Amino acid sequence: MRLLIDIIYSALVLLAIGVALAIPKPDEKDKKDRVLDNDLSDKEHYQNEGHNAQYDHEAFLGEEEAKTFDQLSPEESRRRLGVIVDKIDGDKDGLVTQEELKDWIQYTQRKYVTDDIQRQWQSHNPEGKDKITWDEYKQRVYGFMDDLDPKELEKDEEGFSYQNMLRRDRRRWDVADADGDSALTKEEFAGFLHPEETGHMRDVVVLETLEDIDKDKDGKVSLQEYIGDMYRGSQGEEEPEWVRNEREQFSAYRDKDGDGFMDQEEVKNWIIPPDFDHALAEARHLIYESDTDADQKLTKDEVLAKYDLFVGSQATDFGEALARHDEF
Repeated sequence: MRLLIDIIYSALVLLAIGVALAIPKPDEKDKKDRVLDNDLSDKEHYQNEGHNAQYDHEAFLGEEEAKTFDQLSPEESRRRLGVIVDKIDGDKDGLVTQEELKDWIQYTQRKYVTDDIQRQWQSHNPEGKDKITWDEYKQRVYGFMDDLDPKELEKDEEGFSYQNMLRRDRRRWDVADADGDSALTKEEFAGFLHPEETGHMRDVVVLETLEDIDKDKDGKVSLQEYIGDMYRGSQGEEEPEWVRNEREQFSAYRDKDGDGFMDQEEVKNWIIPPDFDHALAEARHLIYESDTDADQKLTKDEVLAKYDLFVGSQATDFGEALARHDEF
């Protein structure tokens, strides 16, 4: 979510400053978790007053599979889309229902999380032990800090601080550490990496979100801070329509007690909306956009006719040689 980007979803995998497992800055890392409860993509669904098909692309395929489709030619990605439609059609009646589409979207999201946990567990635990200690994780991810000048660890002009990231990761680690032994099992590590998937972990992400947006550190989010988290226009520039809409959303729905701020509970209601099913909402959206005969079901032809909506890839003709999956 929009939010915290890979606090949002990944707890940082990085080894040293010059190594690819390097720690991203908060504006890269911290947006993915802005809206939790299994938001389906870290992209904005509506952007610059228009619909952002990349959100649907990732929601429908899952983040990793979407990257694969982005490298395929239009012809190959259409062929694969047809194969996927056959998989979604569980009862093989030639029609994709809202329920079948919702189940598919939930499956892609679970697969992304499961695969990411397995990949990071193996990366951080090459010896295959039952637990990873905090000291082991800290050394692997933050060990490079030992060689930095202390000034490099403090906040830069953008407010970024390695020390703050280390502190926040330790706090999240402690919340995930159910038995308090400073070491995480694979299940506990999953909660550390993907707190949006673990009920008792969600409050820490709410706190992280509040800390990121609350620039004056008064413990609450003002309208200015809320808008500033999403939009930084040039002085004198007219605000886009979507920004004006967000101002109205803040006053009408986010700031429930009308005091001009969001407190921690109001931030929680924003990023973890109760009783909202993202997969169902996305399934309804995709059917609405694609259902030409208005029967609330999709044929393969209807899906393929909306190819850009479902797989909207940034396809080139140079991608067909990339890794293929057996199911295709």
